[in-house]
Amino acid sequence: MTETITLYEAIGGDATVRALTERFYTLMDTLPQAARCRALHPADLGSSQQKLYDYLTGYLGGPPVYVEKHGHPMLRRRHFIAEIGPAERDEWLLCFRLAMEETIANAKLRDIIWAPVERLAHHMQNRE
Repeated sequence: MTETITLYEAIGGDATVRALTERFYTLMDTLPQAARCRALHPADLGSSQQKLYDYLTGYLGGPPVYVEKHGHPMLRRRHFIAEIGPAERDEWLLCFRLAMEETIANAKLRDIIWAPVERLAHHMQNRE
């Protein structure tokens, strides 16, 4: 019998999730192609980075840190204050894809993570 492991464990656990979120926000903060997405965020990205780290930790099968701190994610509702159109959505996805490529070595694991993340990003869009 084989033991099932979570995506969290398969990608390298805490260190990889932390590297992914740090790289994601560095890209968002510095890529000219992500300027509209960046503009939706506070000047200090620390809190946003911590929340994404907490969320991804649980989402990928690690400890449910986000839920323990903030309750149910209700992501669309929490993001409704931001006007997220196709450009902002696509810029967010660009940063996430690049961050994954740089921090998650296994392409198959990236593909497994990408499909639901892409669906989530489309769900977060709240304007045309």
